[in-house]
Amino acid sequence: MPAGGFTGYTGGHHYPGKITWSVIIACCVASSGGLIFGYDIGISGGVTSMDSFLSKFFPSVYHLEANSASTSQYCKFDSQLLTLFTSSLYLAALVASFVAATVTRKYGRNSSMFVGGLTFLVGAVINGVALNVFMLILGRVLLGIGVGFCNQSVPVYLSEMAPAKHRGTLNIAFQLMVTIGILVANLINYGTAQISGGWGWRLSLGLAAVPAAIITIGSVLLPDTPNSLVERGKADQAKRILSKIRGVPDVHAEFEEIVAACDEARSIERPWSNILRKKYRPQLTISALIPLFQQLTGINVIMFYAPVLFKTIGFGDNASLLSAVITGLINVGATVISIIVVDRLGRRVLFLEGGIQMFICQVSVGALIYVQFGVSGVGSASKSLAALLLCFICGYVAAFAWSWGPLGWLVPSEIFPLEIRSAGQSITVSMNMLFTFAIGQAFLSMLCHMKFGLFYFFAGWVIIMTFFVAFFVPETKNVPIEEMMLVWNNHWFWSRFLSEEDIHVGNRYSNSHV
Repeated sequence: MPAGGFTGYTGGHHYPGKITWSVIIACCVASSGGLIFGYDIGISGGVTSMDSFLSKFFPSVYHLEANSASTSQYCKFDSQLLTLFTSSLYLAALVASFVAATVTRKYGRNSSMFVGGLTFLVGAVINGVALNVFMLILGRVLLGIGVGFCNQSVPVYLSEMAPAKHRGTLNIAFQLMVTIGILVANLINYGTAQISGGWGWRLSLGLAAVPAAIITIGSVLLPDTPNSLVERGKADQAKRILSKIRGVPDVHAEFEEIVAACDEARSIERPWSNILRKKYRPQLTISALIPLFQQLTGINVIMFYAPVLFKTIGFGDNASLLSAVITGLINVGATVISIIVVDRLGRRVLFLEGGIQMFICQVSVGALIYVQFGVSGVGSASKSLAALLLCFICGYVAAFAWSWGPLGWLVPSEIFPLEIRSAGQSITVSMNMLFTFAIGQAFLSMLCHMKFGLFYFFAGWVIIMTFFVAFFVPETKNVPIEEMMLVWNNHWFWSRFLSEEDIHVGNRYSNSHV
């Protein structure tokens, strides 16, 4: 095994520059695209636990819940139409991500963010004034298109704007915004549930227009990345932007590296077919499996349906919403921890620790639910058991929030060379949305049939993904994004997919920066 086979290449060139206010402001505004994703994740689970919302749009579920004393706790929310309301967004995002790849590459990263924000804004308005299920689903589809565009462009924007040694910190700002969006949504749901008259859900859904307006307006004011500007033939503007965001006048070395990468990218006429070439097999595999595994942690089971889940395990209506707020606070705090340590400890340490902690918590939650409800699911949880369940769920959320949550977006966004970067990010987003849709659509039915065993199902996948990281995911911290090929050259397994010519290119990059 080559030296550093597991940890990856550690000798990347460090270009002159620092974190400037220009790059901080640009990254903060761009990462607000995560707000729309997070807000939607948090808001949908809350409104589907509100009786006024259920009675208007899903009366069969409302009546089943009202008679829950004789109904299995596992099955009282089992409705494919109800889950379609939540998961239709992610199916739309999957399709939109492929269109977004072309927009991102041809018209710039901020243009893609603008389209996403504007579409999400329209969807939020339609949901807020919805009169029937058709309007609800239409609004969700438009929200999904917005999420697809923003999730495709924002992580790429952040990775390209950030200096290599701070790329992890700045990129995770996207995930931090996702967690803040979830927390804000949980707080809003808790507040609107107290509104008399049964219209609070409209306010919850309609307020999604606020984060949508932020990213829409912000994308107009943001500069595009130097990589995108060079790629579109605006070299002079790109050099000025690069000097501004690095805070130094001499950016010649980094600029020439970007130009060289763009020249190679222009020679690629069909990035979608090029990404299937053997030398890109490592990036393609990781960009597909990381988002798949991210969803198979079961996190969206918690975040989509936190209020519903807490009601299922014995919390009252308001208590379930308040418990979702608690998990939201844990989510934000743990993401901040990830921001602080990701460029110090690296990606692999967080992946591995998070996997172990999630496994322990999921097994514990499954065991506690079995102790209380057994197989039949009839009964109610004691306060002490409910509190203990909440503790383990918080431990699980914390582990995800400093590992698979942010790193599931960071690692795929930083491993692709420019010529296939937009296509690669689209694969990441589409895989994420596909399995978010599938798991979101199937969760309530799976809970009804698998009962407490559902948590063991996800725990089993956590074992598999943790071993995958241990053996097949190299360390990428501090490696300049245009030199990432060196990581694969030095990996014990992935190096076998590279030809002598590919290795020569990697060595040329390394030698030119000694």
